Amino acid sequence: MDFDIERYTSMPVAYELRYMMLRKLGEGEDPLPDIEGREGTKADVIRAVLSGSYPYLVSREGTGKTRLAESLAKLLPPVPKIKGCPYNCDPKWPAEWKCPSCQDEEEPEIEIISGIQRYSRIQGNEYTNEAKILGVKDIQAIVQGESPTDPRAFIGTGVLRGNRGVVCVDELPAIPTKVQVLFHPMLQEGKIVLEEYNWVRPIDIFFVATGNPTGFSHVNRVPEPLLDRLELIPMALPEEDVEREIMLKEGFRVHEEFFLDKTKTTTEEPIYAKPEELRRRASAPWWVVDAVEKTVRYTRDCPNIDRGSSIRGTIKSLDHTLSSTERWGRRVAGLREAAEGLKLALRGRIRLRADLVGFDDSPAAFMVKNDEVVEDVLWYAARDVGATILKGVDVDPRQLAGEINAALAGGDVLDNLPDHEAAYRAVRFMEENQPWESPSLVSGLGDLIRDSPEAVDPETLRDYRRSALELLAHALVSNKLVDAKIEEAYAPRRME
Repeated sequence: MDFDIERYTSMPVAYELRYMMLRKLGEGEDPLPDIEGREGTKADVIRAVLSGSYPYLVSREGTGKTRLAESLAKLLPPVPKIKGCPYNCDPKWPAEWKCPSCQDEEEPEIEIISGIQRYSRIQGNEYTNEAKILGVKDIQAIVQGESPTDPRAFIGTGVLRGNRGVVCVDELPAIPTKVQVLFHPMLQEGKIVLEEYNWVRPIDIFFVATGNPTGFSHVNRVPEPLLDRLELIPMALPEEDVEREIMLKEGFRVHEEFFLDKTKTTTEEPIYAKPEELRRRASAPWWVVDAVEKTVRYTRDCPNIDRGSSIRGTIKSLDHTLSSTERWGRRVAGLREAAEGLKLALRGRIRLRADLVGFDDSPAAFMVKNDEVVEDVLWYAARDVGATILKGVDVDPRQLAGEINAALAGGDVLDNLPDHEAAYRAVRFMEENQPWESPSLVSGLGDLIRDSPEAVDPETLRDYRRSALELLAHALVSNKLVDAKIEEAYAPRRME
């Protein structure tokens, strides 16, 4: 395989994954083909990757959690590293990012490594300690004269071996809580701290954790600051037909690939991505931003929730809303994407009232209940955003409801909103009355549509107006201005 080192640009592994995920989605391919069924789990993992967030896969044993982590590593493209470096140092990194052995290499020889070669798995159990996660002393180097406190007398293990790749911590809760805190600076600051060696070095990993739920053996508490940096994703057993297919496919057989020449280089194509290819292509209108923010804020006062979300939950909720929009190939987020994003972001960041969770509930049932509560809170938040809008629009609610239904059912009718007087005036009011200013893409698109709608890509304009109409539809029903649900519009559901 030819690799053009001059065209190559070093980028964080999270960006590589985002680029490859977007490319696969754009080509209509399944980015995680190794996992059959479990579409809800895969969708959440895709959202997390597109947001640069770290998945925490929770289920009982044997559901494919580790395989899913490996499939993310397989998604990574081949990249160059300094030949022989055990920590995958990038030849284009500045010296301070490189390991002690590579820092003095001015024109190093390089080799190409695949994504799966950048995968490191740390098996969690009660004996997992700092040595398994970070590294150990190199006795041979010390015997040959290196100081025991010199970084050159250190052999990196789990995390360092996965540098520039995917690090899977299998059974995170099985690791003693006091050891789990080692992961905090890696996820928060992108660095590892080796106090004994007076060595703080950058680390570039995409972190995936797996775990059995509370109630299984060897389960320790995951520290809340660490849990706040992970996206809690349930992974259930596959449906009956999928499990049957797995049973037939994965029984004993002779794998011909095991007889292939392992010295051959990878046939995967490298990527030469530019920053603009990684930027968000989706945006959120101000009413979706407000609904998302209010939902997170309402979790702090909701009677069904004992502990509301942190500010990180607010950030991740909008991130995952935009990622849901990208996943569906849309340009503008609506309430459906907001619901999907909020559920993923808040699943591990709120604590439900104890009596809402049955003692015998499975982890999947618990998370379903959690999602129901979040959607219920979104129902109120979107209602309140919509009520404020409707106060500023003098239209007949029944006429507006009928026009919204017709516009959403017709698809292209969205291009002809001026023909629908009530709907047109309501949407233009929303476009012209953003209640806050922001330099972000959210505001930029709103300004462009308000001032020069003819300059906006037609598909983007349709998505933007569909989002407005769906918010209005929910507002009409939730504020009891019309009797029946507007069938063509998505709306969050109340918890039963």
